[in-house]
Amino acid sequence: MAKQLIKNATIVNENKIFESDVLLNEDCILRIDKDITDATAQIIDAKGLYLLPGVIDDQVHFREPGLTHKGDIASESRAAIAGGITSFMEQPNTNPQTTTIEKLEEKFALAEASSFANYSFLFGGTNSNLEELKRLDKNACSGVKLFLGSSTGNMLVDNEIILEKIFRSTEMVISTHCEDETTIKNNLANYKKEYGDAIPVKYHPLIRSAEACYISSSKAIDLAKKTGARLHVFHLSTAKEMDLFRNDIPLEKKQITAEVCVHHLWFSEEDYETKGTLIKWNPAVKKASDRSKLWEALLDDRIDVIATDHAPHLLSEKDNVYTKAPSGGPLVQHALVAMLEKHKDGIISLEKLVEKMCHNPAKLFDIEKRGFIREGYFADLVLVDLNLPWKSTKTSNFYKCGWSPFDGYTFQSKITHTFINGHLAFNNGIFSKNRNARRLTFNR
Repeated sequence: MAKQLIKNATIVNENKIFESDVLLNEDCILRIDKDITDATAQIIDAKGLYLLPGVIDDQVHFREPGLTHKGDIASESRAAIAGGITSFMEQPNTNPQTTTIEKLEEKFALAEASSFANYSFLFGGTNSNLEELKRLDKNACSGVKLFLGSSTGNMLVDNEIILEKIFRSTEMVISTHCEDETTIKNNLANYKKEYGDAIPVKYHPLIRSAEACYISSSKAIDLAKKTGARLHVFHLSTAKEMDLFRNDIPLEKKQITAEVCVHHLWFSEEDYETKGTLIKWNPAVKKASDRSKLWEALLDDRIDVIATDHAPHLLSEKDNVYTKAPSGGPLVQHALVAMLEKHKDGIISLEKLVEKMCHNPAKLFDIEKRGFIREGYFADLVLVDLNLPWKSTKTSNFYKCGWSPFDGYTFQSKITHTFINGHLAFNNGIFSKNRNARRLTFNR
């Protein structure tokens, strides 16, 4: 690749906003300085645009293998780079599930052949694969995923003896989906007695309740404290859980960290009336008061990461009665611009947004040379126009499933350019025909 010179950009990086040029050479950032000149470089004039590190999404479901009618690595990674996400970590609940080292490496091979964004995968822990997990090298992938609620059927880890052994058997980050299965089953049975399968979706946050979340997440945290395991709690959704996390130590010293997803920061139970099953997620979108407390914890650093839990389903699948409508929705193309809306609203600064979506995932998972705009780091970069409105529609979406929970909404900011390892992969709505994505590497 030829050198590329980004001129006159307003850089947001490491709690600073400043104007500078950035020179890219091959796959890395060669120089960051004002008034750089290089006659051999291709010039990209970024005057009036903000340059951010590429977003690292630590939780996506790209549906390959086995569920590719909903999405696949190629389609969803294209949507991701259109949304400024340059690296993703995909979850193990595909078909077959990623619960053996062989299946993990098969996924890496799929991504190598088709991904437009940098990639890694989480290894799924189960009640029966402890010995396989012990064989997993700590730098092989982004971490271990445990489902402590039955979003994914037989991936539920409900054997407490095995669960403690898993916590004691790996140095990797253990990421958890925390909802108490017994509480949810009891709640669902009560509502089915009254409504059958046609339960109004507004009761979803009462079925997959705040109590179900708290019981499970508090148990996981107690177990992490007991065993010394490195725990990361995915997609927090309740005010009550916020008391479980600390902000009195820096991220680098935390053994227990937390994530919140875009939909829990954006929607509330009031939106079920208009959005219906389109915003049915697990854990459920809950009260506006929960959303407010999530924002409070994010801003005071009890919550460390913003992610998507991108999980596409077809509209025909979503358009079902409550018990048959799957949970999840597509978000990677809209996550960054949605958070930029909250910046426009004065809720979150650009510096804090970049910290939670770029810097902290890199730190938390020990990702090598990504997540920051630094000389010598891989050139995963995003240019954003904060004053370029656009409307999300089915025709503007790049998801294979063809819809977004944001359809009809007009965003005030737009992603104009996305660089993957120094390659201009997305340029004002046009995708490069070439791919330059790489497997994420780690320093552990």
